[in-house]
Amino acid sequence: MTSSPAHPGAISDRRQSVTERNHTENKGGGAEALRLQAGEDGKKYDDSGIVRKRTEVEIQVLSHVQQAEGIVKTLEKEEEIATKLPEISLFLPDVLQNAIFVGHIVTDLDSVAGAMGAAALYGGTAALASPINSETVFAFQEWGVPMPQYIEDLLEENPKADICLVDHQQTSQLNPVIPVENIVGVIDHHALQSKTIVTDKPIYMDIRPWGSMSTIIAHTFLTHKRAPPKPIAGMLLCAILSDTLNLLGPTTTEWDRLMVAVLSDIAEVNDIQLLASRQFKAKSRELASLSAVGLVKGDQKSFSFDMPDGGFVGEIGFAVGTYSTHRRHQETRKNHQMSVSYKFPAVLIS
Repeated sequence: MTSSPAHPGAISDRRQSVTERNHTENKGGGAEALRLQAGEDGKKYDDSGIVRKRTEVEIQVLSHVQQAEGIVKTLEKEEEIATKLPEISLFLPDVLQNAIFVGHIVTDLDSVAGAMGAAALYGGTAALASPINSETVFAFQEWGVPMPQYIEDLLEENPKADICLVDHQQTSQLNPVIPVENIVGVIDHHALQSKTIVTDKPIYMDIRPWGSMSTIIAHTFLTHKRAPPKPIAGMLLCAILSDTLNLLGPTTTEWDRLMVAVLSDIAEVNDIQLLASRQFKAKSRELASLSAVGLVKGDQKSFSFDMPDGGFVGEIGFAVGTYSTHRRHQETRKNHQMSVSYKFPAVLIS
């Protein structure tokens, strides 16, 4: 009843080789490998003598290496966890067990990886709210994990399934097939706006002002002395790098930086900058094919206003996008069509 995810064939064809590569190239990686590779002032790739300065993400990960290693050493092994389930269940919300974890429409990597991480942590099922983008395809290929089903298919099988929203809580970003009465939880890192879901009963809420929803999931794993499985750790790592713009974005926090260091260790990533570069290259391929209108729509967030004393009442759409000047003339007509077709009284493009 739904369309197939983007590039499913590419993922299935390459999964085995990618998994094998991860086990060989990344074996013995993590924080220790990164520390050994990085010199005092630069980083040497080979014996050619070529040295480059450390990138910001390397600096941040290296600055948290000791703390990350200390955290990883305290984590329980999977076989030990099984004997401590009664103790752990006191801290994990029962309402999320067996729930479906699903992100927002216009699906991005953080919403998908966060849903998968939450499903692994709480014992549920991850779902896709819409087709995935090229960056998310890259992450699936890199870590050799199968894509979740679409939420439409899961709800067709079980219309009364409990739902936990991840990476959003606005009705404007909710997949329309999700009944609000099915929602039992929200895990998010965005501000509460006027279109936040309204429920008839109390639900589980975990909203933190961090740079990525996947940071919340990684942190929750650690507070329960659990390490996410290596592929899940890799997906969460990629999602944090994406949402924080390689730890350079204005919403980046110390928690994001620490979780990147910890997840790099768990996922045995021996070159965090190389991973980030390949990931953003994959993302840029899709962005390069989009028109200015497509860029705006893909990043668009809508905000409702109801100002007192006769102030502004309505919705404003906000998006951030860039495109080269040589495309400006060919996009002028499309931009005009966008302004005519949009329902917003104002659209701010920065």
